[in-house]
Amino acid sequence: MVDEQLRTRSHGKCELCGNTDGLTAFLVEPGNSTNPDQHVHACSTCVEQLTTNSMDSNHWRCLTESMWSEVVAVQVLSWRMLHRVKSEGWSQDLIDMMYLDEETLAWAQASGDHREVEAEAQHVDSNGTVLVNGDTIVLIKDLEVKGAGFTAKRGTSVRNIRLVKDNPEQIEGKINGQGIVILTQYVKK
Repeated sequence: MVDEQLRTRSHGKCELCGNTDGLTAFLVEPGNSTNPDQHVHACSTCVEQLTTNSMDSNHWRCLTESMWSEVVAVQVLSWRMLHRVKSEGWSQDLIDMMYLDEETLAWAQASGDHREVEAEAQHVDSNGTVLVNGDTIVLIKDLEVKGAGFTAKRGTSVRNIRLVKDNPEQIEGKINGQGIVILTQYVKK
C-alpha cells in the first residue's frame, strides 16, 4: 500500500535524483513504517548511499532540485545528505539556502549526520611531524628533569615513546632509566 502511494506521489521517479530504475520505499528514520509521508520513493543508487558509507558526492548534486520538494521526508533526506557531503563547496551553498521549520529540522537532525566529527588531536613534534607510540625522538633543548635531579641534554635520544592520551602536547619516555613526561615542543623525530 505504501509503495502504491509513493509511486503515485513521485510519478514513478526517485524523489531524490529522478532515476526511474529500482525504485523502493525508503523509511526516513525515525519514522512510522506504515505512514507514506515518512517514506521517500528512492532508487537503488540513492538507497545504497543512504545506508552505507560508500558516497559519490557528485550523485548528490541532484539535491539542488529535490531540496525544494513539498514532501517533508524528501526535505529531511536532502538536508541530511547535504550535510554528509558538506566538504563540497556546492553543498554548503545549498545548506545555506535551505529552510526547514522547527519540527522538520528536529527530524532531520535526529540522525546526527549534521554533527562534524572532531579530528582526533595528534601529537606532533617541533617541526609538525606526527608522532606515534614507539617512535624515537631527540631533545632539541636542555630540559631540567624536576624531581630526578638531572638535566636531560639537547641531542639526547629517547626511544620507544608513549603518547599521553588526553594531552597532545605531552609524551612519555625514559631518560637515564627515569620515566618522564616531555613536552612535544621540545622534541623532533
